[in-house]
Amino acid sequence: MSILRLKYVDSYRDRHGRLRRYLRRPGHRRIPLDGEPGSPAFLASYSAAWAAADKQPVVAPEIGASRSKPGSVNALVAAYYKSAAYVTLVTGDGPAGHGMTFTIGRGNELCVAAVRALAPKVEGLVLPEGLDDMGGLWKRLTSDSQLRWVGPDKGVIHLATAAVMNALWDLKARLAGLPVWRLLAAMDPAEIVALVDWTWLADALDPGEARERLEAKAPGRAARIAEMEAQGYPAYTTSAGWLGYSDDRMQALAAAALAEGWSHFKMKVGGDPADDLRRARLLRAAIGPDRQLMMDANQVWGVAGAIAAMRPLAEVSPWWIEEPTHPDDILGHAAIARAVAPVRVATGEHCANAVMFKQFLQAGAMGVCQLDACRLAGPNEAVAVMLLAEKFGVPVCPHAGGVGLCEIVQHLAFFDYVAVSAGLEGRVLEYVDHLHGHFLDPVRMRNGRYLPPESPGYSIAMHPESLAEHRFPDGAAWAAPPVAEAGEDLDEVGDWPV
Repeated sequence: MSILRLKYVDSYRDRHGRLRRYLRRPGHRRIPLDGEPGSPAFLASYSAAWAAADKQPVVAPEIGASRSKPGSVNALVAAYYKSAAYVTLVTGDGPAGHGMTFTIGRGNELCVAAVRALAPKVEGLVLPEGLDDMGGLWKRLTSDSQLRWVGPDKGVIHLATAAVMNALWDLKARLAGLPVWRLLAAMDPAEIVALVDWTWLADALDPGEARERLEAKAPGRAARIAEMEAQGYPAYTTSAGWLGYSDDRMQALAAAALAEGWSHFKMKVGGDPADDLRRARLLRAAIGPDRQLMMDANQVWGVAGAIAAMRPLAEVSPWWIEEPTHPDDILGHAAIARAVAPVRVATGEHCANAVMFKQFLQAGAMGVCQLDACRLAGPNEAVAVMLLAEKFGVPVCPHAGGVGLCEIVQHLAFFDYVAVSAGLEGRVLEYVDHLHGHFLDPVRMRNGRYLPPESPGYSIAMHPESLAEHRFPDGAAWAAPPVAEAGEDLDEVGDWPV
């Protein structure tokens, strides 16, 4: 048995044999904490201790200033810092749990502060039995009435909940000696259903029906696991499709991707309409008529603008148009979906919670479900969305890229196929080839497919050297601010975060 403690909380026995707890961050004095973990006295003293210490991120790596067009330029986001609020759950005598939520620079410190606000919810958890009820843990983190006021189930507090829940699942899987996808796939249908808070979802999918649908797919799980281990999960690439690429570079990158076995390609749109069409024709010609071409507008259009922009682009037969308008506009997405069919509308990377996904699906506003493993509050909520999408017959094609998203979301895609959807039609997982070297268990690709993770955990843990180098603001990577190139406004290319 071990006791879970969050970083910088420790304990000792005084000369009378009594257990004392304290907060001590590097470079700061030890601050005593009162009461038992989880008690009102403990929570009050914990908050007071943080207030007494100078604010300092727990771990907030921000990996590089993305200032060039590859990987940073789309129609709405000019540039960003690939950042993450990174959580380490430390146990007394067992493995650590690692979690994160992905951000793009400024605002990362808000996620770190929100993680601190959630910390007392899990500090002192008894292991391993404290991780038996992951559905109950999810409710504990999301049901605090005061923290819900700054949500609920959305925004910074929900991103922070994702980081903590991801860390808890990583820890649970490490203790079980399994990768998260295998841990989930080993659960029986009733256990999977129990992960979900059905309070606001049961009108669309009754938990009893969800269990029955899972039971119907259960007999083929072993065969699907073997298939994934042999063949991998299909993926798509955006390597050739970034805005700002020259025609020659786009064509060369497309040719290289074809040689590597890729069959699905995504391009960014939302710039000049004539240039979008010209680039789309070039990419379609490069990949041929039999491969899938997808488009991503990154929310740049209004509803009418999206419909108008997609009329000429339909010439190149795109499979989907991603985030054609504001991610909260459910009825707007529905109107676009009706107007641009048979092109599908793909969205979800900025969809805040399972309730919104439910409404997108009920309204026929989502033809491809692109859940995000760091925007939804961990695997629990992702499972809820997968179950809903399966009920409505909408394929799940998770969003990836960024810091660690490919590493995390692959687990969800494998589980979805093995236990929920039992089919691959219309399903591909996004792949972006950057930053994988910072992770201890990076993704493995073969012929345009993800190979299933084999190491225990959620594939989130980063190399200690990467964490130290990129920790903001004291890591070596931040020794000097970025310098603007000639003619650039530093604030527009990703300035020194504050």
